[in-house]
Amino acid sequence: MSPAAPAPDPAAPRFRVRPPANWINDPNGPFRWRGRHHLFYQHNPAAPVHADVHWGHVSSPDLVHWEHHPIALTPTPGGPDEAGCWSGCVVDDGGVPTAVYTGVDHAHTGLGTVCLARAADPADDRLLSWRPLPAPVVAGPPPGLGVVMFRDPFVFRHAGRRWALVGAGHADGTPSVLLYDCDELTDWRFAGVLLDGHDPVAAGTFGDKAVGWECPQLFETSAGDHVLVVSLWDGEPRTTGYLTGRLEADAGGLGFLPRTGGRLDHGRDFYAPAVRQESGRALMWGWSWEARDEAAVLAAGWAGTLTAPRVVDVHPDGALRVVPAPELELLRATEPFATAPGRAVPLPPAYDLTVAARGSATVTLLRAADRGRALTVRLAPDTGTVVLDRSGWPREGAEGAGPVTVSVPPGPCLSVRLLVDGSLLELFAADRATVTERVYRRPDDVPELVVEGDAEVSVWEQVPPRRG
Repeated sequence: MSPAAPAPDPAAPRFRVRPPANWINDPNGPFRWRGRHHLFYQHNPAAPVHADVHWGHVSSPDLVHWEHHPIALTPTPGGPDEAGCWSGCVVDDGGVPTAVYTGVDHAHTGLGTVCLARAADPADDRLLSWRPLPAPVVAGPPPGLGVVMFRDPFVFRHAGRRWALVGAGHADGTPSVLLYDCDELTDWRFAGVLLDGHDPVAAGTFGDKAVGWECPQLFETSAGDHVLVVSLWDGEPRTTGYLTGRLEADAGGLGFLPRTGGRLDHGRDFYAPAVRQESGRALMWGWSWEARDEAAVLAAGWAGTLTAPRVVDVHPDGALRVVPAPELELLRATEPFATAPGRAVPLPPAYDLTVAARGSATVTLLRAADRGRALTVRLAPDTGTVVLDRSGWPREGAEGAGPVTVSVPPGPCLSVRLLVDGSLLELFAADRATVTERVYRRPDDVPELVVEGDAEVSVWEQVPPRRG
């Protein structure tokens, strides 16, 4: 008699992109090729710890049916990426999908190189094989700027040319985004500092929370502005932010003139987002790390997940607009299940929930067995306030588990959407603010929905996706 299969980990997301086992961090190179969405990610294939980083790879026809592929990029012994293939992007270079990524050696001390790898068979819609170029196209940061952190290239087109951003930090503690002209992808020219922490809008938005800006990303809005996204690094991952402004050509390069900005996600478990500009929209994925102790992670055998894809844009006032990708509705069961005010309704491990509050309301999602503690979302339309209270579920680290509060413009109705998949909770408040948190259900906790106050709630179980 064969041994029974181990019980699935209830904390493991079922419908988000993550490898079957071991480590995942930053999403990399979202890319569309021959009708398929491709997504890569930082991956240690041997253990659920951050080490020996490769590029994992999945693809999908519709953003919900994801197919796992062989590892795309592997460190090359003795090469510029011998200690890891770190973050980057994927671009179409004359009909050849090309990964542009950070290579680090064993003595990198935070300074990477910019490396390229070509798809071995561009006719293959699944892009199963990649060939790295033997030498980096950028061997290190430009001299004379005191750069002590250099990584995460992001390539984009503007004003008829191809450009690249690279995240940086300087010896004096100033974070920045460096600009390169790379119209010919194998020939890069340093074109100056696009933006740094001394910019008054950036300083007013981010303060002194970072000594480096990682994973810079840029996308154009529906109104023709641009949004610069950065991950705030202070010796370890912290949080993420955005700046809305204008991208303009100047002598020999580009300038970015921000006018407003804010936090990209108000939760404590979201970092290193990657953006793909499509015709008519921009898609974003982020990395959500583990917020439980190392022993639990090692016992589970996996660490990290990517978020659901989000469509990002800006409102007329320059504030971020962010909603779940509409394709995610393919994960909804055929019908929502019944809810009634004040009545407890059991919740499945993965669900999609919408709330429309016309007065103060509280939505309970999870109760401790002793009924003394609950995971709740409180909504107040008159003040434009949404509070996620998970204080009954302590987390690792100094930030504890206090409530997370976000503010949106007040009005007669306040809408919230929640995507919950295992331990991953993603809250979208009025299309203006997101909160990404990890909440680990204990064996005796009771997942149930209770609605109190003036609110209409619809909730669908997330199920294996049907074809669109």
